[in-house]
Amino acid sequence: MDCDVRDLGLAEKGRERIEWAAAEMRVLALIRERFEKERPLEGVRIGACLHVTTETANLVETLAAGGAEVALCASNPLSTQDDVAAALCEQAGVDVFAIRGEDNETYYRHINAVLDHRPHVTMDDGADLVSLLHRERPEQIGEVFGGTEETTTGVIRLRAMAADGALRYPIVSVNDADTKHLFDNRFGTGQSTVDAIMRATNLLFAGRTVVVCGFGMCGRGVASRARGLGARVVVTEVDPLPALEAAMEGYQVMPLREAARIGDVFVTVTGDTSVIRREHLEVMKDGAVLANAGHFDVEIDKRALEELSEGRRRRIREFVDEYRLPDGRRLNLLGEGRLVNLAAGEGHPAAVMDMSFANQALSVEWVVRTRGTLTPGVHPVPDDIDAEVARLKLRAMGIEIDALTPEQEDYLRSWEQGT
Repeated sequence: MDCDVRDLGLAEKGRERIEWAAAEMRVLALIRERFEKERPLEGVRIGACLHVTTETANLVETLAAGGAEVALCASNPLSTQDDVAAALCEQAGVDVFAIRGEDNETYYRHINAVLDHRPHVTMDDGADLVSLLHRERPEQIGEVFGGTEETTTGVIRLRAMAADGALRYPIVSVNDADTKHLFDNRFGTGQSTVDAIMRATNLLFAGRTVVVCGFGMCGRGVASRARGLGARVVVTEVDPLPALEAAMEGYQVMPLREAARIGDVFVTVTGDTSVIRREHLEVMKDGAVLANAGHFDVEIDKRALEELSEGRRRRIREFVDEYRLPDGRRLNLLGEGRLVNLAAGEGHPAAVMDMSFANQALSVEWVVRTRGTLTPGVHPVPDDIDAEVARLKLRAMGIEIDALTPEQEDYLRSWEQGT
């Protein structure tokens, strides 16, 4: 295979971990079973820029079972699990270009290697592949049927491209499916972010003040899990509606300039840039912990940290960089400011990614089936796909639900009956 991975000798270890995750991904297994019979992706080349993890491996193997030829690169330099990359290349026949800790040059070389496979469908996690394709390789765009995007950050970028008239093919916003953002973003991000912070620091959350910057679905999850561990949770927001919701949920809501003075742990979950800035860093407590759960490493101003510490930085734990300020205060940045749940942890639990990746697989099938009929732009996941993922998840969990009676269906369709 055409691969660039750290060590193919890690393949067997990777295979064992892929199988462990598969046991929790029952919905994807049901889709894979159908794909193997129907082969709906026969002859389709897929270029994927995703986190190379055990859960992603199960998605990729499901697509391959449907007949697709898949080329995969990492969507984050610190999220790759090297043993998984080796297993996909050595045992699954997938072209993989991903090495944990790869530098910026290698990261973009790997994206170009995926595009060298001339994909018909793109799968993105942050929109780097789509952005590079439009910016540097526009001659290939005519070969692309469509794509999918997994993240809030990526959807923001794609909608900006569409608003500028720059997006030249249809992309499905998997991130906006109810079975994705209600579960992956809230339960997955909540658990995996707190888990990664605890792994990296071994700090006790109980009794500490945790500042969550952003109260979207991901922020809700982080706030809920931190409060469940006994933390005092402060929420900062720029949008009045989620700010009001946070207040009604019982969280303390205040501007970040005030929260910066009292927080022990800070988590950015916004999808925007320069959330924690110099003016916030200047007033933080000694020992404050800074973590980012947004896709790109731009939410915490790392340049300001370097300047304020005058270069006094040391790697005090595997995923903790301590910045010592001239007045003796220490500020601790986790995972180089990158997506902390994958930089310092294993990412979302497989049972949550099961639904997200089921949406991915079914959306790719839909893009292929409807090629030529969708206009360029960002499209929602069709409601029937969302409902099918929920139905399959309930089936996999052994849960049955009620069905409407004919009388109830008639009532919902009528308008004559009142008080």
